[in-house]
Amino acid sequence: MKKKILLATFAALLVAIGLQIRFDLAPQEVEKQYALPESKFAEIAGQRVHFTDEGKGEVVLLIHGTAASLHTWQDWMPALKKQFRVLRVDLPAFGFTGPAKDRDYSIDAYVRFIENFLTHLKVKQLNLVGNSLGGQIAWHYAAQHPDDIHKLVLIDSAGFTLPKIPLPIRVARLPGIGKIARYIGPRFLVKKSLKQVYFDDNKVTDTLIDRYYAMSLRQGNRDAFVDRAVQRKDDDTNLLRRVRMPTLILWGRHDEWIPVEHAESFRKKLLLPQVIIYDNAGHVPHEEIPQQTSADVLQFLK
Repeated sequence: MKKKILLATFAALLVAIGLQIRFDLAPQEVEKQYALPESKFAEIAGQRVHFTDEGKGEVVLLIHGTAASLHTWQDWMPALKKQFRVLRVDLPAFGFTGPAKDRDYSIDAYVRFIENFLTHLKVKQLNLVGNSLGGQIAWHYAAQHPDDIHKLVLIDSAGFTLPKIPLPIRVARLPGIGKIARYIGPRFLVKKSLKQVYFDDNKVTDTLIDRYYAMSLRQGNRDAFVDRAVQRKDDDTNLLRRVRMPTLILWGRHDEWIPVEHAESFRKKLLLPQVIIYDNAGHVPHEEIPQQTSADVLQFLK
């Protein structure tokens, strides 16, 4: 009897896992559905890179965070591109750019990627804006190229040691489970993650979930997510002492991934930064309250 129960339980588990298996989506399929009129592609250091280049004037580069894409800045664009030349790019492992051939997703590798991207576009002097992982890349780049950055904006930036690792990364790091995660892509996990990074759950629409979900299923992105999750890095926020350009720190008070207390940690390390805390936002205030955040950034940049 016990053997039958165990067999039935095992069979049910296999069925449950089988129902969650999702095959990769071809890059062309995802691009056909979600490419923007402004989307551009270029071969940069052996990587096919998706980016946009809009507006005229002083350059602003926007760098997205983990599991996001350049689409995360879409609602900022009408205001910013009227006064600046605005660049957006899909980082390796995410969006249409997809996995890096060398599978190196260290912060140093991302900084080299930004260097190659800007060299390709013949841009040297610019302003940098980054959210979460993108913020960590931005302040590392600013620390290494202090003379090239006019102003820096960090939005719920990564960098300091987290008291709790976000759920998707914890799952990817579990022995054995991470390998299974390369083939299982439940939509409900994407929905749960978005509800964690948004403060207002009503803004987590089916359209938003579908886009994030499709990007995660883009061929190679799940493999890259697991590869990046297991590449751990020590706290190197001592490098922030090299960041001496004017800096604006934006943070959602209800950030469940990187607590708002980290805004104060950045403030202590940086040279007289401005700090704005939003009571109506979570981890992605630029996406959740775009009009409010873009107005604050424009005022700072001007």
